[in-house]
Amino acid sequence: MKNPTFIAELHTKLGAPSSEAVESLRLLKAFLQLAPGQRIEVIEMVERLTSASHRETDRPLS
Repeated sequence: MKNPTFIAELHTKLGAPSSEAVESLRLLKAFLQLAPGQRIEVIEMVERLTSASHRETDRPLS
């Protein structure tokens, strides 16, 4: 994507991406560069963190 005309046309059509979108794309790019075994480890870690977070917030109100 080093063609400035193409980038300018995309910017005109789509607008500027949010910082969250840019960060998400950077994380996706890094994830895809991992070996398959490492990807599985990352997915399992995120699932553990997510389930632990849900357990903390799923308490009764009273």
